[in-house]
Amino acid sequence: MHSGPIGVGIVGAGRISDLHAIEYLASPLARIVALCDVDTARASARAAAWGLDGIPIDDHADSLLARPEVDLVEILLPHHLHLETALKAIDAGKIVSLQKPMCLSLGEADRLVAAAEASGRPFKVFENFLFYPPVLRARKLIAEGAIGAPLSIRIKSNPGRSATAWDVPESAIAWRQRPEQSGGGPLVFDDGHHKFALARHFMGEPEEVHAFIGRTETADRRQRLDAPSIVSFRFPGNRIGNLEVVHSPELEIATRHYAQDDRVEITGSRGVIWLNGGHGRLGDAAPLALYRDGALTEFRDVETGWEQSFVLSTRHFLEAVSEGGRPVLTAREGRQVLRFALAALESAREGRPVPVQAEGGPGA
Repeated sequence: MHSGPIGVGIVGAGRISDLHAIEYLASPLARIVALCDVDTARASARAAAWGLDGIPIDDHADSLLARPEVDLVEILLPHHLHLETALKAIDAGKIVSLQKPMCLSLGEADRLVAAAEASGRPFKVFENFLFYPPVLRARKLIAEGAIGAPLSIRIKSNPGRSATAWDVPESAIAWRQRPEQSGGGPLVFDDGHHKFALARHFMGEPEEVHAFIGRTETADRRQRLDAPSIVSFRFPGNRIGNLEVVHSPELEIATRHYAQDDRVEITGSRGVIWLNGGHGRLGDAAPLALYRDGALTEFRDVETGWEQSFVLSTRHFLEAVSEGGRPVLTAREGRQVLRFALAALESAREGRPVPVQAEGGPGA
């Protein structure tokens, strides 16, 4: 538990930091006390935009971690820097929120889990999709028995184009194209973390993963995408699921963030739930719909701004830190999502189904 406002230091001032900062700026439980980025001008611009003129700006994580006013560190760095920076933050006695995926391999993840659990302080692998309001409502409906026993989950990830999307900086694209820094492709491994986390959230731990991962170069040649791809998974109790990733270069998507639409269908023994939208939207479909007993019910009273998933995820963590609750995802849970993703990469690489074990397994 923590008394008084939590001093927050953010390491990495890229575009995504705008969404991470929203609840820290609004919550009485926290205040941002320091920023860090190798590009100090970028960090200073973020501070000014957030109304934090005069806040300390560091160009190295070590400097920020040495600040006694920093209680909690939000790590928003390229994937290959996660392990080193998170371990340093733990050693410095900080509470940690680490951007997903937690690191590049299960060997790295094991080191991080051991350090986080030994520290006795809250440690979170940041996963916002579990807090997206339509997902929260769907989870409540399923817990109430709305579709009976969940039998399958289908997830569609569909990047396209958008006149209203974020302009993603070239530097953010570049490191994601380097496997030694990113750990895998931008759609199946990086963004796929959200989808594998959703599959676990609704269906539990997978037993086996079988994947095909394709390759596509965007028309502007800025990116090589790991699409078209399909990842199938089996769960205990004769239940199944899949993730399908398709790049549609001429598909216009309404969004204020990434030019991507996400759709989820969960089939149960009694009914079906559909989740529409995530990063962006196609048309005016209800964000959540339920079919049961011959009737279709649409839920249009659910917030759909993608930023709300960041707000609610951060709010939950601050409350857990302040009141002694459990973060979502814990380090151990983050490891489980990572092994799910690594199993998909291994399956596609070897052309065979890959069993997923609780300990050890792909990428160890």
